[in-house]
Amino acid sequence: MFKIGGIFIPVTNLEQSKKWYEENLGVVKIDEWQEDGEDHGVDYLFPKDTKGLTLIKVESPQPTEFTIKGKRKNVYYNFVVDQIEVAFQQLRAKGIETTEIMDYGVMKGFDFFDPDGNSFSIVSEEESSVHFSRG
Repeated sequence: MFKIGGIFIPVTNLEQSKKWYEENLGVVKIDEWQEDGEDHGVDYLFPKDTKGLTLIKVESPQPTEFTIKGKRKNVYYNFVVDQIEVAFQQLRAKGIETTEIMDYGVMKGFDFFDPDGNSFSIVSEEESSVHFSRG
């Protein structure tokens, strides 16, 4: 009955962020909207996927992660790739700040940061993982 529809990302500089997301994540713009001169955003799709990603202009940076305990944080969502080492090298080659790749057994992952400092995770899972997607 329910499924994930889209991801909404707060950005302070919409023009800079549009270029950054298009160049670095390969998203395809499907719509741009502005309501009442205040709300302004851009809708994207990932190639070969039906999940949407929307950038929404905000006045000041907003968190894309939450605190688990102490200083330990977790992102609200992650991006899945087939070849994590390739994704890692591509982002690093473009000068994008990343953490190191962590190996969690059936899953590997690392974090990266957009121009607003928004934190996101990229993960790759082995077929034996209960979270592995075949579709």
